[in-house]
Formats: sequence, C-alpha cells, structure tokens
Amino acid sequence: MTLQTWLLFISSTFFISATPGSNMLLAFQFGLNYGFKKTLYTLLGLSLGLLILLTISLAFVGWLSQSAPVAFEIMKIAASLYLAYLGVNIWRNAASEMSSGDVVKVIPTPLALFRTGVMVSLSNPKAILFFAALFPKFLQPSAPLMPQYVILTLSFFAIETFWQLIYTVSGKALSAWLNVGKRLMWLNRLCGAIFILLAVGLLWDIWVAFQAA
Repeated sequence: MTLQTWLLFISSTFFISATPGSNMLLAFQFGLNYGFKKTLYTLLGLSLGLLILLTISLAFVGWLSQSAPVAFEIMKIAASLYLAYLGVNIWRNAASEMSSGDVVKVIPTPLALFRTGVMVSLSNPKAILFFAALFPKFLQPSAPLMPQYVILTLSFFAIETFWQLIYTVSGKALSAWLNVGKRLMWLNRLCGAIFILLAVGLLWDIWVAFQAA
C-alpha cells in the first residue's frame, strides 16, 4: 500500500465516519445524559462491536451474502428490530425521567452502558457491507494483505473513535442549556425517533431488495 493510497483511505473514511449514524447518535445522546466519563464505557462497547463486525466481514460477509442470503436477511431484520426497540425505550424514558418539570437522571451501570454500545454496533449490518466493500478498494493485491488490513483497521478505529469523542463532547456541552424546562426530554425523544427511523430505513431496504429479487 502506497502512502497516497493510505491518505486517500484516511480522507474518505474521515468524512464517512462523521455521518451521524446510530453509533454517533448513541455517543451524542449518552454524552448528553450521562456525561463524558460514563459514556467512555459505551464508546468501548461501540469499538468492540465494530471490531466484531470487522472480523465477521473479513471472514464471512462474502459467503454469507451470496451463499446464505436468507440468514443474512434475518440478521438485518433482527438488527432493525433492536434499533426500533432502543428507539422506543429512549422515547418512553425521556418522558418518565421528567418529574415536576425537573430532570431526574437514572445513570446505568458501566456494564449496562458498555453492553448497549456493543449491541448498537452489532445492530448495524450496513457496517459489515461498509468494511467488506471499502477495505478491498485500498488493498494492493501484489503485496502481503495482512499488514495492509492491520493498517486500514487501526486507521479506521482511530478516525471512528475521534468522531465518537466529538459527538460525546458535543452532547455534554449542550447539557446545561438542555436542562432548562423540557428541552432535554424533547431532544431525547428526537434521538429515539431517529433510531426508529434508522430501523424503518433498514427494513425498507430489505423490502426493496426482496421485491427486486
């Protein structure tokens, strides 16, 4: 892999990772509600989930999408249902955390924060397709592949972690302003609604693919 190829990968991934998907949305929402230090447990979970997806994509995604398409679609449906479940819970908890106009925060345990991060990462099968489709475009077939995969993986995680931290800090920075009246409740409901929309979008993609088959 040449330096030019690596820089092209860095620039492409930097802007792709900045897109507010489910991982970044979770980092923002938890940073807003639980603070920076607590959300670090969630960021560790998000990173572990991405690592699992990367491993799966490198080893199985080609076979799974071509040789076992039904299993692949079931996995996508399960992922969309989890995102919808998470969105509904966030919406409902946003209302239950309001008491006489004040925000009453119930902070989950570090394990719960970590587990939610893992589950949200694993619930995004598009990340598998992202890894499987993007990484090979920057590999040099004539050179040893494993060192190139290691470089791309470490670079990706560095960029992804950077943006997760940015989203977390952004959420924390807004917390003082949002703790006025019902602003926090409505932003949490917006986050929950976006999770639900992500789930609907994923189910729609599955339906379109089914219709086209």
